Amino acid sequence: MTSADLPDPGAAAAVAALGGRGWTLATAESLTAGMLAATVAGVPGASAVLRGGLVVYATDLKHTLAGVAEEVLRRHGAVSGETARALALGAAERCGADVGVGLTGVAGPDRQEGRAVGTVHVGICVPGVAARSTELSLDGGRAEIRRAACAAALDLLVGIVDEVGNESAT
Repeated sequence: MTSADLPDPGAAAAVAALGGRGWTLATAESLTAGMLAATVAGVPGASAVLRGGLVVYATDLKHTLAGVAEEVLRRHGAVSGETARALALGAAERCGADVGVGLTGVAGPDRQEGRAVGTVHVGICVPGVAARSTELSLDGGRAEIRRAACAAALDLLVGIVDEVGNESAT
């Protein structure tokens, strides 16, 4: 077995965290175009948590497939925390999952909506907590930015699931 055959450690941690809570996951991905869902799917046992994902690379699909309100897109743009949160909520709702992750950003080579290459927003919704988003500023070329966005989304997801688990245990 080579290292390429091993599951991504962040994805394995996310599958374990979600599975431990009995939660399922759905994604709505723009700049990562399904990479996050595919990374999670590489973990043995992922079928217990991964419901599916939406690839919403084009701005209009953020509305028609993921349910992001046109007003959100018009007011805040496709690359924003508001859109990332709406993508997360839309993914969970449309795929019938407990948890949603939305990824939107600029992988390059050019700026988008006035936002710099490497600007990424990760939205996450989990049961019992308001949807939240995190803005990232990532370095590198397209491939590096997309990989780093997936890794960051997995880390943020595990952190939020753990946080919610700790809050409910007290």
